[in-house]
Amino acid sequence: MRYTTFGRTGLRVSELVLGAMTFGEQGGVGAPVEECRRILDAYADAGGNTVDTAVNYRGGASEEILGELLAGRRDRFVVATKYTVTRDATDPNGGGNHRKNLRLSLETSLRRLRTDHVDVYWVHIWDRHTPIEETMRALDDAVTAGKVLYVGVSDTPAWVVSRANTLAEWRGWTPFAGLQVPYSLVNRDAERELLPMADAYGLTVTAWSPLGGGVLSGKYNAGAPATRSRLSRDAISDRDLGVAQAVGAVAGELGVTPAQVALAWTRRRDGVLPIVGARTVEQLRDNLGCTEVTLPPELVTRLEAATGFTPGFPADFIDQTRSWVLGAAAV
Repeated sequence: MRYTTFGRTGLRVSELVLGAMTFGEQGGVGAPVEECRRILDAYADAGGNTVDTAVNYRGGASEEILGELLAGRRDRFVVATKYTVTRDATDPNGGGNHRKNLRLSLETSLRRLRTDHVDVYWVHIWDRHTPIEETMRALDDAVTAGKVLYVGVSDTPAWVVSRANTLAEWRGWTPFAGLQVPYSLVNRDAERELLPMADAYGLTVTAWSPLGGGVLSGKYNAGAPATRSRLSRDAISDRDLGVAQAVGAVAGELGVTPAQVALAWTRRRDGVLPIVGARTVEQLRDNLGCTEVTLPPELVTRLEAATGFTPGFPADFIDQTRSWVLGAAAV
């Protein structure tokens, strides 16, 4: 496992992030505690050091299990959790990005994780009703108090993140060092605005659902999978199944698994760290194998052609008019 710094900070994070959304069996498909222990141990043995959870995952069980499993070795890991999603649907202030929910969510997470600080605290989803100034100042206060070391933002428009970090720069607050978005061969939307913005601001990107909800593992191409799955076979588009078929063909040529190909494609982009989640240690070990896969340029071209993705306006228009705008200076 190799390491990189988290955004424009000195924090070292591993090239694959372990997602703990599967930690716990509450609310559907997940892993029991002992299997979670084996998953975490296998990840650590491979050199992984960064674990991602949230205050609402498995109704709080994910954080509780992670806190139990990290006992005696917590400081060896970069522990990341999130807030925004409601803690109590009957409480008007139970969710959102405002200061009250941040404080109560953070205290809840610290108690469950059995620690006095989290290494990375993520804003989970943009809250349209809370001014971004309030959120950034509240996050900075949590950093000043020593309960949070670094901050990041997930599932938020590029213009909001840009404004947030500009405000932080102007006012001397802690800026976002990371961005979390869905990113895979079946969902390349982040390439339009979010990934260019992250590159401009020096943000590390952690990519959730890099296997497209399991579609890119190929398990749906032969019909409904035999094991429990989050998706129904009928809910998957022909386009996505076609992309998964292309991934499977490339995997066959390279002698690796489709999941390893899909993850290798996601991680080949500078600054992008896939979040790998697993319900079994065997699934995790398969995913970890992506670090040994190198995709030749011609195979990358084939995979991306299968997606039919285009950046759209304004990126396409800017590219098309480059010579018209710059004349002989176009490069």
